[in-house]
Amino acid sequence: MGKLFGTDGIRGIANVFPITSEMVLDLGKAIATVFKDKCGKERPRFLIGKDTRVSGYMIENALSSGILSAGADVLLVGVLPTPAVAYLTKSINADAGIVISASHNPADDNGIKVFRADGQKLSDNFEEEIEECVLNKKVNTDEIRGDLIGRLYRVQDAKGRYIEFAKASINSMSLAGVKIVLDCAHGAAYRTAPEVFRELGADVTVLNDRPDGLNINSDCGALHPEHMMESVKKIKADIGIALDGDADRVIVCDEKGNTLDGDQIIAMCAISMQEKGTLKKNGVAVTVMANKGFDIAMQDKGIQVVKTKVGDRYVLEALKEYGYVLGGEQSGHIIFFNNTTTGDGVISALQLLKIIKEGGKKLSELAECMKPLPQVVVNIEVKEKKDIDSLQAKEKIVSAEKKLGERGRILVRYSGTQNLCRIMVEGENMNDITKITNDIANAIKKEIGI
Repeated sequence: MGKLFGTDGIRGIANVFPITSEMVLDLGKAIATVFKDKCGKERPRFLIGKDTRVSGYMIENALSSGILSAGADVLLVGVLPTPAVAYLTKSINADAGIVISASHNPADDNGIKVFRADGQKLSDNFEEEIEECVLNKKVNTDEIRGDLIGRLYRVQDAKGRYIEFAKASINSMSLAGVKIVLDCAHGAAYRTAPEVFRELGADVTVLNDRPDGLNINSDCGALHPEHMMESVKKIKADIGIALDGDADRVIVCDEKGNTLDGDQIIAMCAISMQEKGTLKKNGVAVTVMANKGFDIAMQDKGIQVVKTKVGDRYVLEALKEYGYVLGGEQSGHIIFFNNTTTGDGVISALQLLKIIKEGGKKLSELAECMKPLPQVVVNIEVKEKKDIDSLQAKEKIVSAEKKLGERGRILVRYSGTQNLCRIMVEGENMNDITKITNDIANAIKKEIGI
């Protein structure tokens, strides 16, 4: 058996290793056992939430059973966004929070990610310890009998608690007069997000808020914002907000229907925070995927930029190391560290709406602070993840990098959650970078593609 944890927890096709009932049962036992040792409690409490996938019920039951059999308690909150689980874990004083979700992946996939008691994701070492317990069958629960077996509880009004927390992130500022199109991706925020914006007074048109267990992320949400963009233009809204399946990321569009990604949202917020004196240490943390146009925008304002590996937990590590309060990913995972410990699509959108309300400018005007360089991204399905440097395609990558020089860049990496090789090329000329991307993609496909 291979490695379980990727860049964002454990993820795969539901009912196929490692997301099988048997494996998840063992995982629950391992998580409870390792946390017992780490927190020094005989009976730790684990808060569990999930998104809207039909497989969530199967996984929730298996995971809960494993935790209970290891002598720990379970607190169920049902369908809630990932950041809501992170917040509630800390608020309710649970010893860990667990989210059953495959985020932006298709409905057939599912996953498990774990938060510490403070709402932050586990370290690599912590995950490795849990993984070793599972794969090496190191957990024995035979001695857990009678009253030692854990108990399961349902948390009352978990949804309401998170809604109040989200509203408080902008001091419950009135959004009266703001017209919003909100795409919930048939996902975990289909009930919470509309209520947050409506309770703040916004005029909200909601799209894709009818999950059936199989339609999560399907032609909607942050990965497919086209319907949101069309709706914004049609009803003359001020902003479009598209969440992904577990609502830890957000993509927006301005009043003209132009999409703005995580880089652009971070740029607008960083500049606004700098002007208000709230951008601590005058810096931000982003991943290596950030557009070069972001670097230029930050350089123009004298804002320091720290680059990390892909994954919002690495962004969080950088925020803590450098004392920054803002960071995130181009994909829309954005951390406002004064408010959250993980990416939160709703709170990120609220921070942007606050800037719009306070400054009186249209979103399209605010977005002029950053001009993204043309960028092409291609994903190739691969049968194995060979070292990129060992591939023959490396010669094409090196040659193309020389051609682009300082006016562009190439990033080739494997997805941490799917069997994909991601090829990203930036440059000044779209035709040139498209050809470079396709050449590299074809070379990689020939060697390790499916």
